[in-house]
Amino acid sequence: MRPHRQSRINDFTMTPEQIIAALCNDFSGVAAKPSWGETALFYNPGALLANGVYFVTLKEKDGPYDKTSHLDRALVFRLAIGLTPPTYTELFGPRPARPPKGGVVATGHDFSQLNTLMPHPVYGWMGWAQILNPSRAQFTHILPLIKEAYNLAASKFNKRVGHR
Repeated sequence: MRPHRQSRINDFTMTPEQIIAALCNDFSGVAAKPSWGETALFYNPGALLANGVYFVTLKEKDGPYDKTSHLDRALVFRLAIGLTPPTYTELFGPRPARPPKGGVVATGHDFSQLNTLMPHPVYGWMGWAQILNPSRAQFTHILPLIKEAYNLAASKFNKRVGHR
């Protein structure tokens, strides 16, 4: 994560640190793992798996194959959420085709738009959504999607470790 920020794009935007703290506090069995300008939140109670099953990521910089959200803008970050297939379809319609390496999904979205839930530009084909710089109100609005992603991760975790 970047050093502490003194100012945000606006006073209503949450910081990555606030989101991570809220999710780690509100959901049990969650571990945050920072790597390469991204922090992934994994469901991994008891650290039974090497990483666990991730359900949310927060990314603060462009990657070599992921530049369309323009995360290198000052103070811009992406909150990505792994949606269930029915929820993705309900929100955005059918999943798009997998893009070629270095490409983005063809959904017609402006992936650099702030505070708007939309398909993830690279992983939309896998059912992931993104929102750049969510406001507190928008974060509250998408919290049920995060809870659903958390429950999906818990289910996958339990299958991997043999719990039913």
